Amino acid sequence: MSGTRNSGLVLVILFMSVIVNAQTLDGGIPRLQSQGNATQLIVDGKPFLMLAGETGNSSASDLKYLDSVWPKIVKMNLNTLLVPVYWELIEPEEGRFDFALVDGAIKGARKHNIKLVFLWFGTWKNSMSCYVPLWVKTNQERFPRARDAQGRALEILTPFNDENLKADAKVFTALMKHIRKIDAVHHTVVLVQVENEIGMIPDARDHSKEAEKFFGTSVPTELLGYLQKHKESLTPELKKAWGNNGFKTSGTWEEVFSKGLQTDELFMAWYFARYIDAVAAAGKKEYPLPMFVNAALIRPGYKPGQYPSAGPLPHLFDVWKAGAPAIDFLSPDIYFKNFAEWSTRYDRPGNPLFIPEAQNIQSMANAFFAIGQLNAIGYSPFSIESLDHPENNDVSRAYDVLKQLTPLINANQGKGTMAGALLDSASHKARIELGEFVFNVRHEYSWPYGARNQGENPRYGCMIIMISPTEYFIAGRGVVVTFEPRSNDGSTAGIGIVDQGRFSGGKWIPGLRMNGDQTHQGRHMNLPGHTYSIQKVQLYKYK
Repeated sequence: MSGTRNSGLVLVILFMSVIVNAQTLDGGIPRLQSQGNATQLIVDGKPFLMLAGETGNSSASDLKYLDSVWPKIVKMNLNTLLVPVYWELIEPEEGRFDFALVDGAIKGARKHNIKLVFLWFGTWKNSMSCYVPLWVKTNQERFPRARDAQGRALEILTPFNDENLKADAKVFTALMKHIRKIDAVHHTVVLVQVENEIGMIPDARDHSKEAEKFFGTSVPTELLGYLQKHKESLTPELKKAWGNNGFKTSGTWEEVFSKGLQTDELFMAWYFARYIDAVAAAGKKEYPLPMFVNAALIRPGYKPGQYPSAGPLPHLFDVWKAGAPAIDFLSPDIYFKNFAEWSTRYDRPGNPLFIPEAQNIQSMANAFFAIGQLNAIGYSPFSIESLDHPENNDVSRAYDVLKQLTPLINANQGKGTMAGALLDSASHKARIELGEFVFNVRHEYSWPYGARNQGENPRYGCMIIMISPTEYFIAGRGVVVTFEPRSNDGSTAGIGIVDQGRFSGGKWIPGLRMNGDQTHQGRHMNLPGHTYSIQKVQLYKYK
């Protein structure tokens, strides 16, 4: 009798487990969701801002080494770690999968209360096919390579071959199935990057026999249909390339876009996108986590073939959006000084901004700008574990402040109540209108009473969050802010109260009252350049 009861109980438990798992996969899985004019990453039903870092390329290939990384990550106030997953180590022999590294990364992340973004190092990593297994590398007849204009084989698998695609899609599908199996309830893994910095180099396009065959055929109707439907909103570069030949709606690649490196790059972008879309779609059938691709950016003056061409670059956005609908967004890896310019080019409707790689020695003021001005869902310095003094470095100090502000940031994203400024030698001031006031933000070194620098000014910046038309939180470092009314009624902006403080448990705890010399007798507010901090400002108007 008791055995019957136990059997029934087991059946009930199993039934409830199925229901819970189904609900988790249907409603609790990490997803992207619009809020106002922004997009947020939703994890466990709540907005999740990624204060992230990416490990070095080899750091996740040994679990003992990765175990040494976790304490550093915690000390630097990260809540997310970007970790590579390697095809050659997951499938060392065809059809035999080893997920020990995946399991170890997830286990370590859970133990330290960190979320993961897995980076799929599959067919391509930084253009090259260096992470494909040896059984793929050595079977060039079955898994052919791209070739340069002289016919020489490159360390790049061609995207024009079904065997290459099927092999990648098969292992990626197995990976996503495994992640679902062990993580569908916990949601440790919140995003997946498909491949890494895809692109053709040193030629703008593949010259293998398979590629030449496709290049000589008609431009796919799917792409031409997209161009016609979105003609008025196409990127200027693509619209010009199409318009040079009269906006043709049929023909070969050179007949539609004319002959040249630009057409070579468009051609490759389409077929890279189609390949990535097939891999991502296959994985999403098993576990539909949000997926993205990242781009290696273009050095000034470089032409297609001199940089990793045909990747998800700003001038190729439309080709990638048309060719890879299974990819949720495109991201830039920014190692150049003009961070504001590149990040702004990726801030597009329907494309949430995420910076998966940034130079780790650059100022974290970039993060304040990306999140405050562009509603970024996250920021991630590269080789995060290599930074010294994790308990007290630029990353740990910046993320401490951003962690305090996260509830306010999440509540204000996409509502037009946040802004940001990024200042250095090239741009030392910004003008921001928010609520009833104008914020004139200047680099601390450009202020008459500020510090001086003999060389290049350090990268400083801030974010501003409006909590009422006259009350604001301003956070960052190295800026001096003056105020003026937006109304043209002859009034003057007055500084009512400025408090330096911090958030604890979501509650604002004021510290020093910043008055007298700290506000230049009520003329400005200043976030000192030596560290990151938060000040609450209450303004008023008088005549």
